[in-house]
Amino acid sequence: MKPQVSYFTGQLGAGRSSLPSGLQPFPGCRLQRLRGRGAFGEVWEAEVAGGASVALKFIPCDATNAPREIRSLQQVRQVTHPNLIRIDKVFCCAGHLVVGMELAEGSLQDLHEFQLNESRTPLAAPEVCRYLSQTAEALDFLNARQHRIDGQTVAFRHCDVKPSNMLVFGDTVKLADFGLTLMTASGSQNHPRSGTTDYAAPEVFAGKVTDRTDQYALAVSYYLLRVGRFPFADTPPEFRRDYVRPAPDLAPLTARERPVLARAFSVASVDRWPSCREMMAQLTRAVQQSGRFRAIMLGRRALGDNPTLAPSLHETLPGVCRPQPKNADRRAD
Repeated sequence: MKPQVSYFTGQLGAGRSSLPSGLQPFPGCRLQRLRGRGAFGEVWEAEVAGGASVALKFIPCDATNAPREIRSLQQVRQVTHPNLIRIDKVFCCAGHLVVGMELAEGSLQDLHEFQLNESRTPLAAPEVCRYLSQTAEALDFLNARQHRIDGQTVAFRHCDVKPSNMLVFGDTVKLADFGLTLMTASGSQNHPRSGTTDYAAPEVFAGKVTDRTDQYALAVSYYLLRVGRFPFADTPPEFRRDYVRPAPDLAPLTARERPVLARAFSVASVDRWPSCREMMAQLTRAVQQSGRFRAIMLGRRALGDNPTLAPSLHETLPGVCRPQPKNADRRAD
């Protein structure tokens, strides 16, 4: 059973909300509790008529990013996908821009932290693949130049892909938070440095985005959920043009996963995978193969490496890698 965790993963930080519990943003809707606070706003759980719960994100109207967020929301609301969060309302209340959304159980960041706290191990590799394969579907949908917006055929760059923006609804993951999303008709273009530095591709530090920039952030997300830390140790907290990404530390991964992520972490975006879907398919295959190899070796040890018994064992292996024991060697192939 998945934990019932908070919708918004950012720490509440210092200070109190300017919005009181019980406030009615619109008739029939009442704020229940603050779920989290980020750099530009707060997320509340609210109850609407009939007793249903929704998520409301409040962004101060004087925030520097408010006009940009309004513009991005107006654009992204025009496209729909099963793995994109549904935006139900956008309105103003108490000096805030308010975004009404479906309420998730939590985010992948929440699930990751819950797992670390409970078992001191990251999420199992097959589980990470299953979740991020859904995010890959959403990203490829957004990044394809196929959307008709205001008479133009355009693509979208999410520009802030990370586990805290991947929301969990049972077995489904939906990508959220489109405040930095860029609508474009170009495969590559200059763009103000924005997003989260830990997940940012090299071109973002140089003030550019491409149709494979989101793939890089998805690869960082995979590494974090799989290993429990970031692949780069020296990422600055703020964007700097002179920063150069070092080679990622891929040692904690299996030998089959390393070349897949190494390609996704290519400095030149053109050298990355053709799509996020292809990257996740390769990672899923690598995880399955590593699981089979491990099971074969364990089976042969148990059978004394008897060649007459090993083939029948191989035929009964599961198609996916099972979660490893707490003391398993994460570098084993």
